Amino acid sequence: MPHLEAVPTATRADVWAVNTAPCTVRYQIVAEAEADVLCRALNLFALQQLIPQQVEVMREDDVLRIDIVSDEQSWHRAQVIGEKLRNLVSVCELVMYQVTCSPSRLQKRSQ
Repeated sequence: MPHLEAVPTATRADVWAVNTAPCTVRYQIVAEAEADVLCRALNLFALQQLIPQQVEVMREDDVLRIDIVSDEQSWHRAQVIGEKLRNLVSVCELVMYQVTCSPSRLQKRSQ
């Protein structure tokens, strides 16, 4: 039986924003408190080979408040992930904004 080896994974190249620097994006999600909501939301990052920098979840009665910070994608890719999050059936509200785009430039965008 062959040895199990760790397969190096690289982030997927964003062909729509090749020359764009990675940026830090905060997603603030309000969703119905269902058992699979968090898994479905985080799966959208996993499909892009992204690991969020920070994830916080708080349950308030029948609502989940999910705060995700990701710093490895372009703003374009962040917007695509945001639209996919909005399309999840249990998601009631999504606010996302760009925290930083590069160390030399600080921006904040709302959507």
